[in-house]
Amino acid sequence: MQVAYWIVAALLALLYVYSGGMKVLQDQEKLRPMMGWVDQVPMPLVRAIGALEVLGALGLVLPPLTGIAVVLAVAAAIGLVLVQIGGMALHLSRGEVRVIGLNIVLLVLAAVTAWLGTVWL
Repeated sequence: MQVAYWIVAALLALLYVYSGGMKVLQDQEKLRPMMGWVDQVPMPLVRAIGALEVLGALGLVLPPLTGIAVVLAVAAAIGLVLVQIGGMALHLSRGEVRVIGLNIVLLVLAAVTAWLGTVWL
């Protein structure tokens, strides 16, 4: 179970550090080609979502690595599940049913990570 947790958590962490970092660091014009929804959401909210993604990624990896407050890894995975639910709601409200596939995959991976964390940690 440890190996499975680390594989899934590391993949999620890499993805969320990348996408969250882009939301935090790039301006609206650079995000627009990849994320059309940034025109309908205020930039402070986009930045907050990005910060939550980066914090969630760190929460998946750092507590188990350090052995300090390892239950936070499960909380981070649950938080990332909630981020994906919000993303799916946003896409559905915009009529973008075809683009929620990635949200569903990430939601499932985050849920599996939370479950693996409860079994292993």
